[in-house]
Amino acid sequence: MQNYLLKKIWDPLTRLWHWVLAVVVSLGWYFGEYMSFTFIDWHFYCGYAVLGLLAVRLIWGFIGPKPIRFSSLFTRPSVLIAYARTLGKRSPSGTPGHNPLGSLSVLALLLLLAAQALSGLFIESDVFFEAGPLAHLVTESTMGRMAWWHELLAQCILVMVVLHVAAIFYYWLWKKENLITPMITGWKWVKRVYLSKDENP
Repeated sequence: MQNYLLKKIWDPLTRLWHWVLAVVVSLGWYFGEYMSFTFIDWHFYCGYAVLGLLAVRLIWGFIGPKPIRFSSLFTRPSVLIAYARTLGKRSPSGTPGHNPLGSLSVLALLLLLAAQALSGLFIESDVFFEAGPLAHLVTESTMGRMAWWHELLAQCILVMVVLHVAAIFYYWLWKKENLITPMITGWKWVKRVYLSKDENP
């Protein structure tokens, strides 16, 4: 690891937010997939929790540490293409935060979760006699369209989660880069070329 330096990248709030979101989304999917009169309320609670977590992420994306800010997630196409060409190399990416492809996946997942949770506010379940808190503001046809989008977005989120887990294993097994431990401890091996002179002894 001569060309790498161990740096504190992920702050405590970001790490806690990440794992809480993972648990809430998993529970929300489970309660929605195996819906019953017992689970319907908990499915709604998970949706509200996701909206709350997204609100925290929105604020933290502007005032949080540099690696977590939205300005660090947007990547120029040339940088993205250049990084994609290195995916086959059997060496850690060593980026000081999300790599360019990871940044895109984060943005996509945040948008999908926001759309999914918001759509749930406007749907009504004829089977379980429950409705979102804003369902009374829209017509029945709109509720039907929202329900359709809610179901479709759930599948899209599932695909993104599967891709996320697959990427973690790919980086771990092929590129010899552990992405899980940094999200637990906050410390990550970063390539020296990414560090400033003050950070690079």
